[in-house]
Amino acid sequence: MRFKFEVNEDNTISHHQNRGMDLEDEINKTNEFYRLNDIALVYKRHTSIKVVRCHDKKITEAYFDEPSTTDYYGVYKGKYIDFEAKETSSTTVFPLANLRDNQIEHIKNVIQNGGISFLIVSFTNLEKYFLLSGEKLLTLIRTNERKSIPLDVFLKEGKEIKRGLNPPLDYIKLI
Repeated sequence: MRFKFEVNEDNTISHHQNRGMDLEDEINKTNEFYRLNDIALVYKRHTSIKVVRCHDKKITEAYFDEPSTTDYYGVYKGKYIDFEAKETSSTTVFPLANLRDNQIEHIKNVIQNGGISFLIVSFTNLEKYFLLSGEKLLTLIRTNERKSIPLDVFLKEGKEIKRGLNPPLDYIKLI
């Protein structure tokens, strides 16, 4: 059993039980499986931060150096892949506010340059995972007047990623 701890604004600690691993952990384990089995090379993109102040070997002030793009990048069968991973507790929609403008622009640029870009969304309360192509995502953003993508769209237009043991989320076979 795992617990996720968060520091609140008043510096108190809150926690909630997390069934299994969070999405990032599952993708990281999947990517490790892909590397070890010569399937693909996919890496977590680290966010660049600039440390401003330290006290007793503890960072007390820092800020993001530049806006981050997507979470993961790599190569699969000679093609560049790049994707964002998001979780939502909603059981009916994925809020588009979860994606930043620079991430959407990055997905667009990857596709325009011949790469494969997509979104992986975990509907945590449903324990369902979906892969939505970058092309479909961009079309939905352009044509959708809503501020969210309904679960029905993921069911019809996306591809469900079934949980497994090894790898936990075998998304590569869906691209």
